[in-house]
Amino acid sequence: MELKDASVLVTGGASGLGLATAARLHEEGAHVVIVDLPGSAGTEAADRIGKRAAFAPADVTDPDAMDAACDLAQERGPLRALVHCAGRGGPVRLVGRNGAPGSLETFAEVVRINLIGTFNALRLAAARMAANEPDGGERGVCVLTASVAAYEGQIGQAPYASAKAGVVGLTLVAARDLASRQIRVCTIAPGLFDTPILARLTDDVRDGLARSVPHPARLGEPAEYAALAAHIIDNPMLNGETIRLDGSIRMQPR
Repeated sequence: MELKDASVLVTGGASGLGLATAARLHEEGAHVVIVDLPGSAGTEAADRIGKRAAFAPADVTDPDAMDAACDLAQERGPLRALVHCAGRGGPVRLVGRNGAPGSLETFAEVVRINLIGTFNALRLAAARMAANEPDGGERGVCVLTASVAAYEGQIGQAPYASAKAGVVGLTLVAARDLASRQIRVCTIAPGLFDTPILARLTDDVRDGLARSVPHPARLGEPAEYAALAAHIIDNPMLNGETIRLDGSIRMQPR
């Protein structure tokens, strides 16, 4: 998929994996629309990336706000790619230390943002892409984000692991659903990456996490996620696949 003069939508683009991806795709000549929460540093991120970048404030679960973000992207060029990085965690134990049942509200909120938000962004972007003229036999590419937690969720990760497993389950059926529209769908399942969430941890905790990765024994870099997202967009035979990007880590129970 050629991105020069086309537009791409990057959710969660104000920081971390999304920011690195937005910068990478901008370098490849795309018009980039960063989607992130209204209180995020989205405007500053777009300004740093360059003149073909813009910010669209939106909660990814909000249909109207996401519609507006897609409209902004299409004003700049045909929407050819979506990279969906937005998400959040939130620990829930099935039974707490006090014997009380885990929070249904937290479980529902994490699933709403990570899974419902993914479906919302995917459906709205795909509808725009379906109206594009084909470019080299393709109308668009959607890259979703899961996690190794989809396969080896740790204790306390019930909502996050469930939601990310849902994204993995969505990937193949979405690719099959959109195949007749000439739109591809793939998912990246990152392991331990050096994002703002991990930046809040102490150095010794971060070092311990890095040592748990077999090879390379370090945290992943957002630019490495961005490189894989760019390759998925570029490679027309990648479709319906979830790719682990994790240095061969297999998460332990805790």
